[in-house]
Amino acid sequence: MNLIIDIGNTVAKVAAFCGDELQEVVYTSNQTLEDLEAFVRKYTFEQAIVATVVDLSAEASKVLERLSIPLLCLDRSTPLPIENLYETPHTLGYDRIAAVVGAQASSPERDLLVIDAGTCITYEFLDAAGRYHGGNISPGMQMRFTALHRQTARLPLVAPEGRLPEMGKDTETAIRAGVLLGLKYEIQGYIEAMKYKYPQLLVFLTGGTDFSFDTNLKSIIFADRFLVLKGLNRILNYNNDKA
Repeated sequence: MNLIIDIGNTVAKVAAFCGDELQEVVYTSNQTLEDLEAFVRKYTFEQAIVATVVDLSAEASKVLERLSIPLLCLDRSTPLPIENLYETPHTLGYDRIAAVVGAQASSPERDLLVIDAGTCITYEFLDAAGRYHGGNISPGMQMRFTALHRQTARLPLVAPEGRLPEMGKDTETAIRAGVLLGLKYEIQGYIEAMKYKYPQLLVFLTGGTDFSFDTNLKSIIFADRFLVLKGLNRILNYNNDKA
């Protein structure tokens, strides 16, 4: 079995895979990994991979050092089952490349747009030949709400839950509609532009934010909350096979 550790900007995900099948996922602190050791005791793991987009704390580092199984630390030198054309691979977030690998495992030999709607929203493109061309980074939902509040004198901090008219009827609904509908139109715009250029495009949507789309787009969109974890599992198996 494989142990997958994905340390993100806000939380860490720890997962167990048997082959390609996801068995369980738990969420824990990205600073302490406090639930990792208990999780490891539940399964007989043979190998592990860790990917982080934050600098590891001393406490988290010690938890990883205590693992008794081989641990692959994903970095820019780790062999990948795709061709990486990013010009600065040392600056590429490991969650971004893992999401692309996870999508390609599900739909090989297809042009893919991978959208991860988390702390940030990322847009990644992989062509049918398995070449990753790069992607874009945009502020995520909560980041937009927070920026409107902190970088203005009088705008309040608005929650995403609540009344959502097409055009705001007061300051609260104006901010909520501006952020949520803006995100929706941004994502739809990316999909439509890429679909025009690559008619056989498939879209994978992952991350913690849910969006609805019109019927013309639904048929090419596949939602998968665990795409990054699946990609990390594939990278781990790929490296084990090469070894």
